[in-house]
Amino acid sequence: MGNKVLEVRDLSAAYGKVEVLAGIDLSVEQGKIVTVIGPNGAGKTTLLSAIMGVLPSRGAMAFDGAIRHSPEVEEMVAAGMTLVPEKRELFAEMNIEDNLMLGAFQRYRTGQRDHAATLEEVYTLFPRLRERRSQQAGTLSGGERQMLAVGRALMAKPRLLMLDEPSLGLAPLIVREIFRIIAELRRRGVSILLVEQNARAALQVADYGYVLENGAIRMHGPASQLAHDRRVIEAYLGLSGKHQDKLAG
Repeated sequence: MGNKVLEVRDLSAAYGKVEVLAGIDLSVEQGKIVTVIGPNGAGKTTLLSAIMGVLPSRGAMAFDGAIRHSPEVEEMVAAGMTLVPEKRELFAEMNIEDNLMLGAFQRYRTGQRDHAATLEEVYTLFPRLRERRSQQAGTLSGGERQMLAVGRALMAKPRLLMLDEPSLGLAPLIVREIFRIIAELRRRGVSILLVEQNARAALQVADYGYVLENGAIRMHGPASQLAHDRRVIEAYLGLSGKHQDKLAG
C-alpha cells in the first residue's frame, strides 16, 4: 500500500445511547480519492464528524504521523484536516474573497504568509469566484456556494480534504462541474475523503470505495471494481442509476 494520510481502526460513535457507527476500518492514501457511499441514514455524515472530532468516538485514528483517540476538532484542523459540510456554512453577509480569506486563518495564525498565492490558486481553479469576488456569499447560486465552500477549505492547504455530499441539491450540469473539480484536485495532489449519495458519480471519480450500511462497512475495494459489482449495481446503480447516469455525465 502507498503512503496513508489517514488510517481509521475500529471506529465507533454514538448519539447518546444510540450507536450509529460500529467497528469502522478505513484508510486514505496520499493523493487519492476515497469515497464512502451508502443509503440515507447509513451514518456517512456521522463518520466524517467522528473523524473530524466534531463527535466523540472510540477507536484509533492515525493522521499526520500521530495516533489519536477521540480527537478534538481544533486538534484535527491544526494537523491539516478540513471538512466541507453538507450545509456549506458560508458567511452570507461577507463577500466571496473575505469568505475565502477566513479559510487561511489557521495558517496565518501560525505564521504562514502564503495566503495571496493560495488565493490565486483557488481563483485559477474557480474562475467564477474571481469574477464575483466582491459579491456577497448569500447571493450566490447553489453551485457557486459549493465552489466557494471547497475554495475556502483549500485556503487552509489541507493534508486531507473531506467533502460531505458535495452534489446535494445541485443541477446535473453543476454536479458534473463539481466532480470535474474534485478530479482536478487529485491531479494536484490533494488527498480526498468523499461522502456521496450519488454513487455512480462518486465511483467514477474515486480510486477506492467503501459501502456503508447501518453504521458498518459492508463492502470495500477499488472504485472501478465496486462499480461493476452486482450487489452495488442492484442497490445503488440500478433503477435510480438511470437518473445518476445523467448526473455523472
